[in-house]
Amino acid sequence: MTDNSGGFLRVLGRGDVLALAFGAMIGFGWIVLTSGFINDAGPVGAALALVVGGLVVALVGLTYAELVSAMPHAGGEHHYALRALGGRGAFVASWAMVLGYVSVAAFEAVALPHSMVNLFPDMLAGHMWTIQGYDVYASWVAVGVLAAIAVTAVNYIGIRPAAVFQTVAVLFLLAAGAALLVGAFKGGSTDNMDPMVNGGMDGVFTVLVAVPFLFVGFDVIPQSAGEIKLPYRLVGKLLVISVLCATAWYVMIMLTVGSGLDSATLAKSELAAADAMAALWHSEAMGNLLIIGGIAGILTSWNAFLIGGSRLLYAMAESRMIPAWFGKLHPKYRTPGNAVLFIGGLSVLAPFFGRPMLVWLVDAGGINIVVAYVVVVLSFLVLRRREPAMERPFRTPAGPAVGIAALVLSLGLGVLYLPGMPAALVWPSEWVIVGAWWLVGALFLWRLPKVAPGEDAEERLIEAVGAR
Repeated sequence: MTDNSGGFLRVLGRGDVLALAFGAMIGFGWIVLTSGFINDAGPVGAALALVVGGLVVALVGLTYAELVSAMPHAGGEHHYALRALGGRGAFVASWAMVLGYVSVAAFEAVALPHSMVNLFPDMLAGHMWTIQGYDVYASWVAVGVLAAIAVTAVNYIGIRPAAVFQTVAVLFLLAAGAALLVGAFKGGSTDNMDPMVNGGMDGVFTVLVAVPFLFVGFDVIPQSAGEIKLPYRLVGKLLVISVLCATAWYVMIMLTVGSGLDSATLAKSELAAADAMAALWHSEAMGNLLIIGGIAGILTSWNAFLIGGSRLLYAMAESRMIPAWFGKLHPKYRTPGNAVLFIGGLSVLAPFFGRPMLVWLVDAGGINIVVAYVVVVLSFLVLRRREPAMERPFRTPAGPAVGIAALVLSLGLGVLYLPGMPAALVWPSEWVIVGAWWLVGALFLWRLPKVAPGEDAEERLIEAVGAR
């Protein structure tokens, strides 16, 4: 297989990798979605749902860990599926995950101005239009657009500045989380957590359906493998550790917020984590501190998904699946600059749709992330059977059993999005996003030559496209 990492700079160390993956998974969802989760499932019910979700993602992560150690190339799942399932399977995995990455990046472009309003309530000016009852203001849009431009610029000029930025933001995020945890021990009450479990299985499903969106990010490690300067076995371990850290974070948020606000207050809260911090410390300033921590989470997630999504588009372009324009590395910065600009450009558009875009992106991105996970787990199982002697610096214990469990559980998550289920995609908004993305994808897939799987699948695909 062609080493698609040759043009990248290997500069990411252990701390960079952990900060990249953890920061990607801990975006702003824990700020804006917590009240809904606890109202639907109760604090303990929401925490249990996230433990289950974390287990599912950890099993999927174990399959990724083995594959990234065996094929440490920029583009991650693109290469795993290409070797195991051939060109069509690789396209499905890659195209689905790109939408997952784009949805998170666009989500953060909307979440940032949404959070800023809570710090500066008087910032809204210049009413533009109303979408689903939500007024969109020019000042609100400007914050999201300017931030999108700034984050895109940081990623455009190199992986090293992006990694430093990521580490600093993650450290601030952790400090805010530590303050929330201390506040819960200091001023929290189990009386506020009644009912601890709410809504039965429907409530749990409502939380579970957000799991792919909340936990997507560990897979940024495989995307950026071409820029990591660590032993491949260690890279696999760090991937799994990052998932466990994210699970612990989300469980901590559900329990601490549940202890800080009673059910009536939670039902009226838009930013429950910030309101809980203020209540636990009896200080509005502490609530604002948590919002700033949430903003740090926005920036870490946004930054990471620009890195991951652009590397995946680069890998697809290198394999001739999409236009070569996406596969050009900047001659000075050694970044896939065009791919970075593409994802950054989509982030710029998101704020114009206002707050409703937050929910649309969670669900539309989530189902596509599940599709990508299913294809990666299938690739893991196929390669274990077909190529048992393939060098695997990190080898998942009880590999086939882990793979089958991950496949069954991932398919179970996917079922939650189907019509008639408690968390079915909403018509027309969410189905339009998913349908439009796959309509474009179908055009690329239609012109893609059929290439059988194998170690040299990429070379054969490039030759087949060139012969047309």
